[in-house]
Amino acid sequence: MDLQEKDSAGEITRLQRCINDLISLLALPAVWSVNEPKQIVHTLLDALLRMLKLDFVFARWEDPVAKASLELLRVADSCKLKLPPQDIGGMLSNWLERDRDVSRPPAPNRFEAEGISIFPVRLDVHGEIGMIVVGSERADFPNLTESLLLSVAANEASIGLREAKLLSEQKRIADELDQRVEQRTRELAERNEELKREIVERELMAERLRQEESRLTQSELHKSAILNAALDCVVAMNHEGRITEFNPAAERTLGYLRADVLGQRLVDLIVPPSLRQKHREGFGRYLATGESHVLGRRLEMTALCSDGREIPVEIAITRIPQDGPPAFTGYLRDITERKRNEDALHLAHAQILRSEERWRSVFENSAVGVALTDLNGRFIAANPVYQKMLGYTEEELQHLSFLDITQEEFVEPSRTLVTELLEGKRQQYQIEKAYRRKDGKTVWVRNNVSLVPGTELAARFLMALSEDITEHKLSEEALANARSELSKVARITSLGVLTASIAHEINQPLSGIVTNASTCLRMLSGDPPNLEGARETARRTIRDGNRASDVVTRLRTLYGRKDILPEAMDLNEAAREVISLSLTELQRNRVVLRADLAHNLPLIDGDRIQLQQVILNLLRNASDAMSTVDNRPRELLIRTQRDDGNQVRLTMRDAGIGFAPETAANLFDAFYTTKNDGMGIGLSVSRSIVEAHRGRLWAAPNDGPGATFSFTVPCATTSVSGFQPGQ
Repeated sequence: MDLQEKDSAGEITRLQRCINDLISLLALPAVWSVNEPKQIVHTLLDALLRMLKLDFVFARWEDPVAKASLELLRVADSCKLKLPPQDIGGMLSNWLERDRDVSRPPAPNRFEAEGISIFPVRLDVHGEIGMIVVGSERADFPNLTESLLLSVAANEASIGLREAKLLSEQKRIADELDQRVEQRTRELAERNEELKREIVERELMAERLRQEESRLTQSELHKSAILNAALDCVVAMNHEGRITEFNPAAERTLGYLRADVLGQRLVDLIVPPSLRQKHREGFGRYLATGESHVLGRRLEMTALCSDGREIPVEIAITRIPQDGPPAFTGYLRDITERKRNEDALHLAHAQILRSEERWRSVFENSAVGVALTDLNGRFIAANPVYQKMLGYTEEELQHLSFLDITQEEFVEPSRTLVTELLEGKRQQYQIEKAYRRKDGKTVWVRNNVSLVPGTELAARFLMALSEDITEHKLSEEALANARSELSKVARITSLGVLTASIAHEINQPLSGIVTNASTCLRMLSGDPPNLEGARETARRTIRDGNRASDVVTRLRTLYGRKDILPEAMDLNEAAREVISLSLTELQRNRVVLRADLAHNLPLIDGDRIQLQQVILNLLRNASDAMSTVDNRPRELLIRTQRDDGNQVRLTMRDAGIGFAPETAANLFDAFYTTKNDGMGIGLSVSRSIVEAHRGRLWAAPNDGPGATFSFTVPCATTSVSGFQPGQ
């Protein structure tokens, strides 16, 4: 009996505690009056942790306010799990992600290993709002009472969260409604202000109209004066289309007299025949229905003059406000001059468009690079040639200035020239400089830069015409190297002839010295000695020694020289190479060169370098001979031709100072020169080279100014081998 009473008392105590817990849970909404989802969940988890003596409680829910998924974990101080709270929350979160079906117990996990029972509870019917997971170390957890409490708690939380969502939505809708009301109120206020302004304007307009009516009434007497002074034609007609008023401007413009047209039908006088039927139909339709396409509008049409001409006019027709049958007033303005101006304007516009098209075509298809920059040097536009030359697109160039792509040594000179251009010290300038391509390579350009003046629609800008001279620069370097090499060959070639000439010149005085010394000894050995003869012989010995010394002093430089074997060669080709090498120097000396090279010229056997040295020497001599000529063109003719005797001839004809006939025999002597700085061996060496090729070199004065030098060499019918100059 006592046991039953104890069981009954325990059951009553549990029931009371359960009821108290239920009451506490049902009282939670009073705490949630602020309807904050996070506070609802926070309060609920604290209550469950305390009521059910849980080890932990975890919640995941969709926050309707934050529009995001939130998580919250509460762990009891007595929990025996030795894990940090963040690890517990992470494990529960992963479990919820992995096990969507929470109607069954979770699979074995760390919590079971620790002796913790896990029980999930849905928020809402199918867990749409979220999920609560509780854990307890009791083996019988949860019992029926605890399940009931958890269900009630989940229901209360679901209701609270739904209410929070509804309140959030209501608040959002209320805010939107307030905004709309505020906006509508603002719009209505603005519209009210507009209406007020419109009313004021209409009142002002009405007042002006009343004043105008009063003035019109008062000025009725001045009607005829106004019509007479009007510059535009004023023509009035009644409902029958007959003219009732025709002012002087109409008489002047249309050529009719007022007295002749009053009472006449307007359509028969002023309307051109091609428009009369349309006019009658429109006039009749207006009288019948009141519908009109012309009243109150400004139209352009043609009017018929008394002499049969049709002129363009601008017309506006209004109905005269009066009682009775309708009447109309037409205002016509002769727009012949305006049409002429419009046509001229259209023509000018078309010409401008064509000019722009031509400019664009020239810009896009120019053979040289064209670049436009602002006054700071930043690119505005660049044509395709300029883009290809530098490797940049036009868009890429627009982020750069011309100084950004200029090599460093040309930056300051370019900046100085642009400054002088902007200050008006120059009209334009030309500069050769090096740019850096996009790929890092160097490109040489010749820039012609000018300042384009601004207009009302466009500011001033710089225009550069850029010519790619990279190949020209490389060619100049190659030409300089070739010219240096050819000069070296000339010196080497000259040395052989010079040596032969020096040996010939020195041999004679040396022979004379030996002969004179022997003679002097014989005279001194006589009995008696011939002292006077010995003295004379000694004098001749001294003279011959001085001659040898003079020859030696002419020697400037000694060079070694290798033997060069002859080959079959084209004299025209050799001449073209020499011309190419000398072209820059000839242009600098203002020499006008004309080459007349024979077609199908036979080949010759010779040493190309030696013969080119002959041509180069003759060409330079001709250029030097014209260096002081200023009263006539400095013309130089190089001609090749087939000569008699199976030979080829090259002729060099200049317009220089020429030479005296008496000096012709000495021109080819060694050390003979007509130049102040000459050595006198050029022509001597040239003759030795030509003679070594079994040819001939000679000179003749022209009939006019200048001289002609020619040489011939045999055609390649036999082989020439092992020759040396001077042989």
